[in-house]
Amino acid sequence: MPEHDHDRSEAPWHVVVAVEDIPETGEHRTLVADAETRLAIARMAGLRELSRLEANFDLSRHGGGGLRVTGRISAMVGQNCVVTLEPLVNEIEEDVDLLYMPAAPAAATDGENAAEPKWDDPEPLIGGAVDLGTLATEFLVLGIDPYPRKPGAVFEPPWYQKPDAGPFAALAGLMKDRDGH
Repeated sequence: MPEHDHDRSEAPWHVVVAVEDIPETGEHRTLVADAETRLAIARMAGLRELSRLEANFDLSRHGGGGLRVTGRISAMVGQNCVVTLEPLVNEIEEDVDLLYMPAAPAAATDGENAAEPKWDDPEPLIGGAVDLGTLATEFLVLGIDPYPRKPGAVFEPPWYQKPDAGPFAALAGLMKDRDGH
């Protein structure tokens, strides 16, 4: 397999649910990542630690073979403060509301008339199933603060830094030497 190909086996957490297995009345799923899964997700996401990852999803059939997934993921992540480099812990809560629909057959177009996907288009339902573990992982990653700070941490430049004299400092120095001032 080429290096750039990605498949579901690369994701650290899998809980695959087939649309056909969801009752017409819907279903609730609670997922709790075990220690091994949390460690793998923490490595993938660049976290110091991931002490808790849970997801609560309500699944309901939608239209002709679609699936609506609503719910919330909750996690406790360990990161390092970007200012002090001290360890800190952040709580992540992310709401999920996605609609999966079977992918429409590819239309024979010349490429120019192909419809561009829009932000509110349903997610493609591939193989009639949704991987809730991967979904929870993706929403966790979206909720991670990329620049975590401890409360009250303020960046102060080192005292020994001189302010930049600007792009013409060397020219000013030459003029000063020439004029003798």
